Amino acid sequence: MTASWVEVAAGSDFPLDNLPYGVFDSGKGHRIGVAIGDHVLDLYEVADRGLLPHGAALQDVDLNGFLALGRSAWHETRGRITELLAEGSTKIQDAGMDALHFRSEVELHLPFSPGDYVDFYSSVEHATNLGRMFRPDAEPLLPNWRHLPVGYHGRASTVVVSGTDIRRPHGQTKPTDGPPVEGPTKALDIELEVGFVTGPGNALGVPIHADDAGDHIFGMVLVNDWSARDIQRWEYVPLGPFLGKSFATTVSPWVVPLEALVPYMVPGPTQDPKPLPYLRTEGDWGVDIQLEVGLASASMDTPDVISRTSFDGMYWTMAQQLAHATFNGTRIRPGDLYASGTVSGSEPGTYGSLIELTWGGRDSIDLSDGSQRTYLEDGDTVTLRGWCQHEGLPRIGFGECVGTIVP
Repeated sequence: MTASWVEVAAGSDFPLDNLPYGVFDSGKGHRIGVAIGDHVLDLYEVADRGLLPHGAALQDVDLNGFLALGRSAWHETRGRITELLAEGSTKIQDAGMDALHFRSEVELHLPFSPGDYVDFYSSVEHATNLGRMFRPDAEPLLPNWRHLPVGYHGRASTVVVSGTDIRRPHGQTKPTDGPPVEGPTKALDIELEVGFVTGPGNALGVPIHADDAGDHIFGMVLVNDWSARDIQRWEYVPLGPFLGKSFATTVSPWVVPLEALVPYMVPGPTQDPKPLPYLRTEGDWGVDIQLEVGLASASMDTPDVISRTSFDGMYWTMAQQLAHATFNGTRIRPGDLYASGTVSGSEPGTYGSLIELTWGGRDSIDLSDGSQRTYLEDGDTVTLRGWCQHEGLPRIGFGECVGTIVP
């Protein structure tokens, strides 16, 4: 663990070993920064003094231009920022610049501009739970599930940053005893996910091999892919999710670089049957991220933790997801978002969605204010948190991914 001249409290999500990138506004417009302790370092100001490489990209209004530069530039820039913030360095102070702001005093924005958004379905526990719920008399997993990373193309225009209110969506639903009706969803759900953000793209028609994924994945964010289960239930056959998913997807405001997560990368689970050659990878592509879901009603000051789980057991890895998404030759672009799908464990308290935690609304969740939930009500606030923590290693956190439901 490397010390910084910026004070970093014990247990902070953002030590010097992390340095996640985000976009903030301190009154001077959108600027790229990195989080360090309770502060954000303004990279526009630092680059303006000639202290950083690739200054033009770091003085843009979002990360997309920097993401396009690729792995070598990311590594070089991260190394230079680390040097400037390391204990004993005085170059930022000597320059006399106003480059350090309290995170509590700035407004955070969407750190990248996704041209495309893909949501996968990569937790075998989640897929099995939903299969048992919807097809109780059949095999829970559909025949293709263990052969390829199942996914769908989402709506990039409704990807929003943490803290954005989520308006209850309207759609068409089908009561069990009558014709279809229109109206607001009565089964608004969460999906606890982790996503990755892409850097340099590929040429049209040229797939990205799984072993080359590290050259195209910049970093990771927390994702809440909100879901209207009743709308989804009626519309998804035969083409899959549409209005029940496209209304909002929330991401955390800090992109944790893949380089910061290397100490926490672990082998993925054994896959049976063995994947086809284009999905086979060398090295470790699982990530040991601890995750939790907090839920608070409008009358609660502090959310109740309703689920805790881990990302390390996801059946399909980021490298395999990217390889499959491009295997037909589709292009990716800097800033595209690829989400894991709901992260669930094998026990009830480790499920990453309300549909699982309440088993389709059968069992209610008791909150500390005395109220109960099966699905989300107006005024509810959901908070996702994630972090990596091993003995002898620094805590690498993702911050919070927050959304409040409004009518």
